[in-house]
Formats: sequence, C-alpha cells, structure tokens
Amino acid sequence: MSSPLSRRRFVTGTLQAGAVAGLADLGFLGGLPEVSAAAGPVLPNVVRVGSDLEPLVRLIEETPRKTLLEKVAEQIRKGTNYQQLLGAVFLAGVRGIQPRPVGFKFHAVLVINSAHLASQAADDKDRWLPLFWALDTFKESQRQNKAGTDWMMAPVAESKLPSSTQAKKRFVEAMDDWDPEGADAAVAALARSAGAGEVIELFWRYGARDFRDIGHKAIYVANGWRTLQTIGWRHAEPFLRSLTYALLEHEGANPAKRDDERDRPGRDNLKRAVELAKLPRGGKPSPAAGADLLATLREASAGDAAAKVAALLTKGVHPASVWDGLFLTAAELLGRQPGIVGLHCVTSVNALHHGYQVSADEVTRRFLMLQAASFLTQFRQTMASRGKLSGLRLDEMEKAELKGDPTEMIEDIFADISKDRLRAARKALALLESDSTQIRPMMAAARRLVFAKGRDSHDYKFSSAALEDYYHISPAWRSRYAAAAMFDLKGTGDADNPLVQRTRAALASR
Repeated sequence: MSSPLSRRRFVTGTLQAGAVAGLADLGFLGGLPEVSAAAGPVLPNVVRVGSDLEPLVRLIEETPRKTLLEKVAEQIRKGTNYQQLLGAVFLAGVRGIQPRPVGFKFHAVLVINSAHLASQAADDKDRWLPLFWALDTFKESQRQNKAGTDWMMAPVAESKLPSSTQAKKRFVEAMDDWDPEGADAAVAALARSAGAGEVIELFWRYGARDFRDIGHKAIYVANGWRTLQTIGWRHAEPFLRSLTYALLEHEGANPAKRDDERDRPGRDNLKRAVELAKLPRGGKPSPAAGADLLATLREASAGDAAAKVAALLTKGVHPASVWDGLFLTAAELLGRQPGIVGLHCVTSVNALHHGYQVSADEVTRRFLMLQAASFLTQFRQTMASRGKLSGLRLDEMEKAELKGDPTEMIEDIFADISKDRLRAARKALALLESDSTQIRPMMAAARRLVFAKGRDSHDYKFSSAALEDYYHISPAWRSRYAAAAMFDLKGTGDADNPLVQRTRAALASR
C-alpha cells in the first residue's frame, strides 16, 4: 500500500518528475498477440457487436467485478491494445446498460469519451488508468441494471427495417412522433446504408431539443459520437440504437401531443435558428458581448435568453463571443452552487459546443447555440429549487495575493480545493493572470489528481470538459473560466482511490 499523497510530494512529482506518489510506472506494457478468446455460445435475444470485439465484450460482461481488472490485464499482456479495450468497454455498456434515465447508472457509457480524453492527455505510463477505472464503473452499473429491469439490447426486428431509400424519412418521422419502435428500425437501416456524417447530423438536433435529464441527452450524442470516431464506424449500429432509445425518454403522455415546458424552448428556438441561418457567417469579436450575455443569463427566462443570443448575432457579434458568454455562465453557475447540477452546466455546454463545431448544417449550429442559452436558464431554475445560489459574479471575482513561486502557488491551489474552493479559485485567477503559461502544469496536476482520487463518473466528465473548453473560450476570459473549474476539481486533501493500487497490481503481475 502506498503512502498518502502529501501536498509537497504531489506538486514536485507532477511538475518536476511527472509522477504522482502512489501511481506506478506502467510503461513496461508492450504489445503481444491479439485477443483470441472464443466468443462462447451465442446469447439468445441479445444483439451482438462486431466480431473483432465480441470476445472481449463478453469477457467484460461475464467476469466478476472482483477479478475483472486482473483478467483484462492478462489480455493486455497477450496483445489487446488501447483502442480495443476502449471499444469493448463502451460497447459492453451500450449493449448491457439501459439508457433510461439518461444518467445515473448509464454514466458507465456517458463517461467513456471523458476517460479517453484524460488518457490521451496523460503520460504513457498512466494511460491505462482511466480505462481500468471505466471497467470497474461498468461492473457497478451492470449490477444496478440487473437489480432493476435487467435490460439488455435485443437484436433489431429485421422484418421491420425500412428500405435504404426510406430510412432517413422514417427516422425523422419516428423521432418527431416519439415512436421508439419505428425509430429503432429506421436507425438500424440508416446505420447500414448512410454515411457517418449524414447520420450523426440528424442527432445533434434531437439530442438538444428538450431539457429532460439535465443535458445528458446532448452529452450522450457528443460523447458517444466522439468515442465512435475512435473505435470505428463499423460499431455504429448498436450505439445508434442505444442513443435513439435514450433520446426518446420522456415522462407521461407523448410529448408530440402536448406543450411541455421542457420542449417549448426547443420548438421556439428551431424557428429562430431558421432565421438566424440566413445571416452572414462570422462577425466582429467582442469581449463586452460575452459579459453582456453573462449578465442577461443571470436573470433571463429560457425565451429571453435565446432572444438575447439572437439579438447579438443579428448585430454582427461573432459567434465565438456569444459562446464566451455561454461558457462563462456555465462556469459561474457552478461557482454559485457547486454540485451535481452545477457541473452539468459545464458538461452540457461542452457537448452543445462540440455539436456546433462539427455540424455542417447552419440551422443546426444556430439551434445548438440558442439551446445552450435556454438550457442555462433552466439549469439556474433547477439549482434555485434545490437551494440558494451564492452571489458570485465570475467577471467581478477578486484575485488573491500572489505568494511564492508558481510551483508553490499550484501546490496551494490544489490543497485549498479540499478546504476552501473559493480561495482556490481566487488563487488560480491570480496565478493565470500573472502568467498564463502556468495553465499547462495546472492542468497536468488536475488530471493526475483525477486519476489518483476520482471515484465518480462526474470527476472525469467535468474535468475533461472544463479543461478542453479552456481553449475554446477567448483569451480575455480564460483565466476566469479556469478559476471557476476549482469549484469541482479534486484536491490533494481528498481521499485516494484504492482502484489505482488494484490497477497497478493487475498490470504488474506476470
């Protein structure tokens, strides 16, 4: 058992030697032959994934949680590579975890891209850690799924699939009608006949059309799509079926036949987006516009928030400056009420912004921006119903006094996160405004603390989203956005995650 992670050992290890105390050097892992385990008997009434990953998915599904890490480590030593393991744990969740509600136990799937981003940004010796954490998370979600409905994705009803020429039309009709059976058949046909870009373009709007599940629908579209790009389009069909089923989750009567407050902003914003798409692209950058939108969103309704965005774009403000206001609002809401709803302000805007970046449809792009504004007001209202929001104003937050060299400052910041998050945020603001290059060692420290101390899917989801969006916000606002991240990152005083030691032992055993 390793010794506790002290403040001094953490900073010196991360910033100088590049290793956090308690994390083993995993660089000895090398590539050997591919996985060759037999797939076993065909599972009745359960969809099969790609033949190249089916054996590994079955191993993940069927191995008890207490021995899974060791079994997977054995496969790694036999040649299973990173991409294969990423795909297998993702598809195990897609096939074996019911995506309703879109959250809770389904985080085993929602978090895979976040774990992947953390792995990609890590040192080689740490790259396996997030995936082994994701394996363990899957087993807990699998347990919860079995204790509930024991849902498993069934094979598609082949006789009900529309023709390739009718698949897109049928899919749109079924999604608009909130018809899960029709949409399931149509999306399977689409996956087999249409190109990846054409298919995913349909999902950006449907993932953002309603506020149910506090943004998790949009998060699933973005994070699932990004994972699929890494593991390959050949695995698209089960993912798209799971995603479709998730996006059609609702309460009560069919939403297509009633006017629910969670659907109303989306319907109104789609009309606005059609008009805004006629505007010329681009515009004039304006830091003041970001601050103006932030001020508006502190009090606005969902409709007024979207109207403000539309007004800024119509005046010729560059969309990047509008996104500044959206990113700042998400970060400020987190600071005003740290916790589960606040962090989803950040992860939802991250997902909507990713859709905005990659969509090729100008109406969809404008719609995602408008929905981000409306979502944030709905987040604020949800948070107010859970308790009082503080009076924090991110654009007015005062810097702390700088003391010591940058290494000492980063040490103090992550120590303060475990005791006084506002103080940590003010110190981070001071450090980054004095020297913006310190963001790199600060990010490295944040990631390695998630590896060492992260216990919840949100630790990975939030940290990956916030650290990614630092570079999406305009330079004038970056230090304040990064400072707000201190309201949910892990601190050096937080308890270590024992799974790190299990992973180290599993990978080191021969």
